[in-house]
Amino acid sequence: MSTEFLAPDGQLRCGWAGSVPEFLPYHDDEWGYPVADDKRLFEKICLESFQSGLSWRTILAKRENFRVAFHGFDWSRIAEFGAQDVDRLLQDAGIIRHRGKIEAVINNAKRAAEMVEVEGSLAAFFWRYEPGPDEQVPPQTASVTPQSIALSKELKKRGWKFVGPTTMFAFMQAMGLVNDHATGCICRIKAAEARAGFTSPAVG
Repeated sequence: MSTEFLAPDGQLRCGWAGSVPEFLPYHDDEWGYPVADDKRLFEKICLESFQSGLSWRTILAKRENFRVAFHGFDWSRIAEFGAQDVDRLLQDAGIIRHRGKIEAVINNAKRAAEMVEVEGSLAAFFWRYEPGPDEQVPPQTASVTPQSIALSKELKKRGWKFVGPTTMFAFMQAMGLVNDHATGCICRIKAAEARAGFTSPAVG
């Protein structure tokens, strides 16, 4: 369980946000706020798959390089990648050079295109897995939840790769499907306010 830490501004934050300097702006400005933008959702699910077995600090440091290498995570362009693109990316020292993860992003780009055709948007699909008020777990006490397990299972059924339950819970935390900011963290209230003013794109 994470404990809060006192940030330089004198306010409490989630403990992990104080572990390295670059985490604090990410924590304050991005993590845990609801996202309905398909491009951001796709980017995050790809980056979470790259993080598997690594630290988020490693991925965050390379995020801009990933964006360049994968054309801003435009899945319509990534879906056209072939063997030469895989070989090119395996030579790109700015990203994580892991063949399985690179190929998973290409595969998932194709699956994302299919999902948009069927569901209307990625957001409409992902936000169906937002837990209800009676399904919330205490902040920073879980690494998987019934919802992340269900999301992982459905994505795998649809052919997505590197989308295990733990990876999906990290995705849900970051994209605001759950508010997992620590109880005393000042961003917990901010994230709750953002969610209150957010219209869920989930349908059906």
